[in-house]
Amino acid sequence: MIVFLGNPGKEYENTRHNAGFMTADRMGLGGWRKKFDSLFLKTGGAVLVKPMAYMNLSGPPVQEFAHFFGLKPSDITVVHDDLEKPFGAVESQLGGGLQGHNGLRSIKTALGTADFWRVRIGIGRPPAGMPPAAYVLRRFDPEEEKKLSSVLDLAVGLLEPMLE
Repeated sequence: MIVFLGNPGKEYENTRHNAGFMTADRMGLGGWRKKFDSLFLKTGGAVLVKPMAYMNLSGPPVQEFAHFFGLKPSDITVVHDDLEKPFGAVESQLGGGLQGHNGLRSIKTALGTADFWRVRIGIGRPPAGMPPAAYVLRRFDPEEEKKLSSVLDLAVGLLEPMLE
């Protein structure tokens, strides 16, 4: 299962915190359906999920899908923004810390473990004096916007083998 994190609603589109949703959209797949307060689709050997609960409440829908499809935490990959990575860095890892990410915290709480895969999309650190919560809800700056498609393509490239 691949879970794409973001916040629903027009006001959050194209913000840093929606890097997961943007990756799902970049994949260009259609046929999303509603279930467990989420959009989902099955393609190839994978279930793709976009929780429509706000970021802080992503865990319960993820847990419901995992239970429904009989998946272990290690069968789950969560695609999310990451403040600890410079803009443009994309990395896959199993487990690890939460780095203050409330979506990951919610998923860890719901699954009872942080031992799930992540695709971390670097969004950079906030400018001095800006709270991280405000930074993640901002849009990318114009120079980052020019490079964003390439960054999302890197994330999609890590996910494509899971779709076969």
